[in-house]
Amino acid sequence: MTDPIADLLTRIRNAITARKAKVLVPHSKMKLHVAEILQQEGFVSAVSHEDDGKQGLISIELRYDHNNRNAIEGIRRVSRPGQRSYVRKDKLPKVRSGLGIAILTTSRGIMTERAARKAGLGGELLCEVW
Repeated sequence: MTDPIADLLTRIRNAITARKAKVLVPHSKMKLHVAEILQQEGFVSAVSHEDDGKQGLISIELRYDHNNRNAIEGIRRVSRPGQRSYVRKDKLPKVRSGLGIAILTTSRGIMTERAARKAGLGGELLCEVW
């Protein structure tokens, strides 16, 4: 697999389309941090690590409201292996006028663009969620 983050986002997108309650993704530290950020921002209900004797799995419980609409309206990969996208601290994007989030990797770890703006950091723009 050349792009594990794109695989994570695609699995989440496909599970939303199929109205699944939860999605299982192969474990990696970066995927786990991205999923935890989605949980902290309220886009998913719960994130947990399951041991399967091999690599491990990340279980992500999707969040729906009382009308069966998902909390994630859209999710998009920005920086790809073929075309990396880096942003400076003064050029951090606002997704949907602040209603969404952008997730980026910085020298201090993976964080949202709001946290990076507060810390005065730039980095590689991984994805946008709204």
